[in-house]
Amino acid sequence: MSGGADISAEALGPWLAANVAGFGGLHRIEPIVAGQSNPTYLLEAESGRYVLRAKPPGRLLPSAHMVEREFRVMQALAGTPVPVPRMLALAEEGESPLGRAFFVMEHLEGRVFWDPALPELSPAARGRVYDAMNRVLADLHGLDPAALGLGDFGKPGNYFARQTARWAGQYQASAPRPRAQMERLIAWLEANMVEDDGLSALVHGDYRLDNMMFSEDGSEVLGLLDWELSTLGHPLADLAYQCMQWRLPHEGGMRGLGGLDRAALGLPDEAAYLAAYAARRGIEVPRNWPFYLAFAFFRLAAILEGVVARARAGNAANPARARAYEAAIPVLLELASEVIGEG
Repeated sequence: MSGGADISAEALGPWLAANVAGFGGLHRIEPIVAGQSNPTYLLEAESGRYVLRAKPPGRLLPSAHMVEREFRVMQALAGTPVPVPRMLALAEEGESPLGRAFFVMEHLEGRVFWDPALPELSPAARGRVYDAMNRVLADLHGLDPAALGLGDFGKPGNYFARQTARWAGQYQASAPRPRAQMERLIAWLEANMVEDDGLSALVHGDYRLDNMMFSEDGSEVLGLLDWELSTLGHPLADLAYQCMQWRLPHEGGMRGLGGLDRAALGLPDEAAYLAAYAARRGIEVPRNWPFYLAFAFFRLAAILEGVVARARAGNAANPARARAYEAAIPVLLELASEVIGEG
């Protein structure tokens, strides 16, 4: 029986047999090298294939890496129009054989697209992928959190004011020295804070292409993954985050669409994507769009400061990529400055 580098299969196997219905014969634990948040592993057993997602080892920032929240929200979404893997078992901190919280979920068979330009697909298929993403986002924001048992999944009050304060604090706790552009961006967000319009929805918090698993032809999202940053919040935060990602440079590993001819590739432009989302939700196209985009750039820059800080401390899930992200932070801040100029 083999284990991942930091997981004892001998300790994990008996727990799985006792807590996952029908589980038996664990014989392989393989790290899935993907994102920077919670370490994820493929479990191969006589009873089938499973996925385990755990908190990273070591000292963590307060309220970060809450796999318990991921488990809860995906369990609540079972049977809704938002596709998620089936949740199988949760090990909380005090009962975990790994010494840290983790959960086990169904293994999905599908495709993950890492490049938003979708070079492996035809132009028509690319359009289907983007339409599927748009549809799932609208479906997610149309759900009633209280009816799902998630009425307490976030705090009341102005989401953007609350999140600006939270991520400014996380950035200050992570950055080894102040960044002038980040300080100016925080000041601009605080000075131009949008009023609380009362809109609240379940938001994913990291809604992007490579956090989804698709059917072979790209027409259907089979699973929306990585719910670590989910909460009750403003739906435009998810929408702006996705559009912000596409403004990033395509070259250099940032996985954006900046500098590409979207029409030639068969991809919708930002205005068309916003219009499709608004039509599905039955709302007006968002106003004050530069604020929401600037907030998205700020939040991602703050998140990456935390990733880089974990790499310095030796606790990143993917240290090499984490170190590369340090160079991305100034790019994000420069793009945020451009957005502020648009506003």
